[in-house]
Amino acid sequence: MKTITLTPDASGMVDWPTLSNDKKSVVTIGSFDGMHQGHQAVIRRVVELAKKEQSFSVVVLFDPRPALVHGYAAKNGGQEPPADMVDTQALTSMQERLRAIDKLGVDYTLIVHYTLAFAAKSYRFFLGQMVGKLGMRTLALGSDAAMGANRAGDVKAIENLALATGVFQLEVVDDRGPGETRVPANAQPVMPTGHGEPTDPLEGASKAERRAWSKKNQAKPVRVWSSTNVRYLLGQGRIKDADTILGHPHAVEGIVVHGEERGRTIGFPTANLSDNVAGYLPVDGVYAGWLVDLGSKTAESDHAGAASDGISQQFDSSSVDARLADHSPYRWPAAISIGTKPTFNEATGMNDRVVEAYAITDDWLDLYDHQVRVEFTGFLRPQIKFDSAQDLIDELKRNVEETKRITA
Repeated sequence: MKTITLTPDASGMVDWPTLSNDKKSVVTIGSFDGMHQGHQAVIRRVVELAKKEQSFSVVVLFDPRPALVHGYAAKNGGQEPPADMVDTQALTSMQERLRAIDKLGVDYTLIVHYTLAFAAKSYRFFLGQMVGKLGMRTLALGSDAAMGANRAGDVKAIENLALATGVFQLEVVDDRGPGETRVPANAQPVMPTGHGEPTDPLEGASKAERRAWSKKNQAKPVRVWSSTNVRYLLGQGRIKDADTILGHPHAVEGIVVHGEERGRTIGFPTANLSDNVAGYLPVDGVYAGWLVDLGSKTAESDHAGAASDGISQQFDSSSVDARLADHSPYRWPAAISIGTKPTFNEATGMNDRVVEAYAITDDWLDLYDHQVRVEFTGFLRPQIKFDSAQDLIDELKRNVEETKRITA
């Protein structure tokens, strides 16, 4: 897959590349945060149609997420977010999205730096650019997609434009999954209080009970297959439900750094991630999952995302895919902790939120300064303040056995 990074000028204009003078394109557009099953369905259809029509398959990928840009502008007098602002609500990093897109067989991904000036262009103008510059002959979108100034370009409007102009076709892909669910309007992460995977609070509820819950929580309807729903589930510790929507384990990535090394003293040495973690952190707690070594922290620095404006780079995810494989020697079952170490933080005075993973292996691992991936497959328990280090050790032993069972 070739990736091209594009930055609009001050007026929002993009210098779109010419992919070919003869070959046409099948295009889809979005931020694809999380790359859940709905996103995958759309992109698979793009690849399928492109092969059928002997065209390029093209993903136009927005970065940063439009929701971040517009949300920041609304709270800061119409200003753009600063370039170094961390998007704490992004489910997946750009590298994660690119790897997933590459794996689906896409020919080109065009990463467009999303700005307010770019967002102000009408959907008619934008689609005209897609046709004229990229040779778009088919546009594939999810069922509730919308684009352009004020999101005026919904599926119906785009369908009417396609029929009126005759220069491209619209392919609407059913990306909704199993219907709708409801998510509290201002949902905040809430750590479960019990052990084991949390259940759906509305499971088995009557219609009246569902209405009462929705009213109490000011819940809004969202697609089951949606990034919003995945964030909500991760914030409630419902890892298995989130992973089902994603079609793969939710994961974060970061650099292994030196921590307090307290785990080593009690027989559970952990890989501690730096503060700059890529990906959405689930709510505090202890989880079962996997630890994957992706190599030195510069391993992917030459890949996509480092491309200059208008410069095409080949994106090859094969080396990372090898490490993500089930039987990779770089992958271990892991008990994962997210939180502030309540058993020791009074003594240390350290209350920062940390991510640490205990790899279940008999081998000695030296992962300092390595890029690692932490995958989540199940919730084990909330963070607990134990009365003694021995009580913590006994609980960690139980967590290891639970992790072995879940990841077997």
